[in-house]
Amino acid sequence: MLKTSVQFEKVIGECRNLFSKKLYDYGAAWRVLRPSSITDQIYIKINRIRTLQMTEIQMVDESEESEFIAIVNYSIIGLIQLEKGISDDFNENRDEVLSLYDHYAQEAKALMERKNHDYGEAWRDMRISSITDLIYQKVLRTKQIEDNSGKTLVSEGLDANYFDMLNYAVFCLIKFSEKENNIEHKFI
Repeated sequence: MLKTSVQFEKVIGECRNLFSKKLYDYGAAWRVLRPSSITDQIYIKINRIRTLQMTEIQMVDESEESEFIAIVNYSIIGLIQLEKGISDDFNENRDEVLSLYDHYAQEAKALMERKNHDYGEAWRDMRISSITDLIYQKVLRTKQIEDNSGKTLVSEGLDANYFDMLNYAVFCLIKFSEKENNIEHKFI
């Protein structure tokens, strides 16, 4: 499990690096988005991944990995928006935004570690396509909860779904990096 924690930190570091650069380029323009719009952005990303996995024809030069990174970052954006609400002023303090990013990334890691303990890291034996389908299902569930004005009778809320999508996307990114490392070792 220590290996997974280290891999999680590495993946989150890469996602945060991209997030930070985009925060510099665009500011926190995403602050104007309602959570449902963020969920739809995740839907677009996961739908594209599924399409690529099922058709194997790619017409836009963006990898599955870059889409999973986007899912991680949009999930954290969703969590931030649930906490802070939407705002027309997107000139946020950069350090505060990155601090919130780190806070939710650490919460996601703690959740992942608890679940990995209980589930025995079952995700390691899963296919990336199956984890993709789980993210797709979580997005559809999230959309339904949003359509129900955030109310659930017995299910977890929006934040739990964002955390799960984030962690599943991290798992896919870990699996991609392991696959890449195995290929590199075969040629050495």
